[in-house]
Amino acid sequence: MPKPIPEDAPRCFWAGSDTLNRHYHDHEWGRPVGDDHRLFEKICLEGFQSGLSWLTILRKRENFRAAFAGFDPEKVARFSKRDVARLLKDEGIVRHRGKIEATINNAARALETIEEFGSLAALVWQFEPPVKERPKKMTRTALSKLARTAASARLSKELKRRGWKFVGPTTAYAFMQAMGLVNDHLDICVVREIAEKERAGFVRPRSSQPSS
Repeated sequence: MPKPIPEDAPRCFWAGSDTLNRHYHDHEWGRPVGDDHRLFEKICLEGFQSGLSWLTILRKRENFRAAFAGFDPEKVARFSKRDVARLLKDEGIVRHRGKIEATINNAARALETIEEFGSLAALVWQFEPPVKERPKKMTRTALSKLARTAASARLSKELKRRGWKFVGPTTAYAFMQAMGLVNDHLDICVVREIAEKERAGFVRPRSSQPSS
């Protein structure tokens, strides 16, 4: 069980008072992730979030997991037109045909990436932005300017080149924030230092491709 953070501790403004959202902020957002299933889930959910609030997606996450076989890319890649029809009737998720079909497509693309690099993480972590591209201070104003960045544009371009869908630069950046490729907790936030320590101790995945 994660160590509880005091209720009155300073947090990012968006953590709010909703219990589910606050737990996500305190124990998940910005923490480094190297597990392919978790990465695939995060990038898919960020795609579904496009045009909606994140809390809407968060409240439906368990339904999404049930609907998409725990976001196991091997299983999702085998989904058929019948599965699409089933998902379009599932009131527990976001019933958007384009996003549903993109998730199935992206599962196949994820498997190709894993075959090429050894893991999805090995590709994604190549796009961790250099320090010079990061704000020196993470204030609310600084965060508001980070809807998309040079690094997220690079990641988006590479994923699109590989055939991924619903992975524009803004979605790519939200994914980067969620899986700890960047630490966008505000300087005043109690979680910022925790996330930074985890990132410092995180072993970046390496590609299985032979070096040139």
